[in-house]
Amino acid sequence: MPLHIPTPLIESAPLSRAAGCAIWLKLEALQPPGSFKIRGIGAACERYAQEGAKRFVSSSGGNAGLAVAYAGRHLGIPVTVVVPQTTSQRAKELLQLEGAEVIVHGASWQEANALAQSMLQDSDAFLHPFDNPLLWTGHASMIDEVAAGGHKPDAVLLSVGGGGLLAGVMEGLARNGWGNVPVLAVETHGAASLHAAMQAGQPTALDAVTSIATSLGARQVCARAFELSQSGKVHSVLVSDQQAVAACSRFLDDHRLLVEPACGAALAVAYDRPEALAAFQKVVIIVCGGATASADNLRKWAVQLA
Repeated sequence: MPLHIPTPLIESAPLSRAAGCAIWLKLEALQPPGSFKIRGIGAACERYAQEGAKRFVSSSGGNAGLAVAYAGRHLGIPVTVVVPQTTSQRAKELLQLEGAEVIVHGASWQEANALAQSMLQDSDAFLHPFDNPLLWTGHASMIDEVAAGGHKPDAVLLSVGGGGLLAGVMEGLARNGWGNVPVLAVETHGAASLHAAMQAGQPTALDAVTSIATSLGARQVCARAFELSQSGKVHSVLVSDQQAVAACSRFLDDHRLLVEPACGAALAVAYDRPEALAAFQKVVIIVCGGATASADNLRKWAVQLA
């Protein structure tokens, strides 16, 4: 049995009303570790375990690290996660709850990642948060589930950080014969690394990530995501931090599910940017999740951004 679960695909009356088209929600926030990440990371961890890995090492204090910790606990393999000093206490507690060793190092993910890489031994497996073909193939399983239910959309709407979800969804569309379905790739201002690369026509890195949606905070998307963005099937959409946070609050009221601003970015398009969906009749939104989100944080962000 895989480490992820099949997730519901439901039609959303509130979001459909706001968007002016039929909105269907792929509820990846219901995965046991709280996000879609377990699909690809779980598959990768199972592969590495079969190959003899004795420890999993990650450098993510967010959804990816939590997925590694969850996978390691279920596979009986120790997990070490190196996180930067900016990682929230809640995230560290969730990692420890899954039995992971948590090491705090550096002011940024880049510094934490450098330490994690330096710690690797021959029997260790490193789990990158988004840049690994095993992850993309695992993430593609969510589209297999949509296809199995016979719900071909006119478009798929998702948030983009490092590009792993984008790569996985497009792999899933292609292997189900839906390669003509466009993908709306949503980022927040201040974390729009894919948008910057698409504008430049080449891979490019942001000087800094300034968005509150820290799970979208890859300064540069993976090469595969950029390559896919040049296919003509990927359309970049930008929203503000305020829109992303407001969408999380509205979604909590509408569907009783708490998600983080990175996920709220995609939801914000349906709530606030119906013109971006005007060409479509049926849209599937990947509700990617966010295990470290809390109602208290949503209130604080709303006040901070007011």
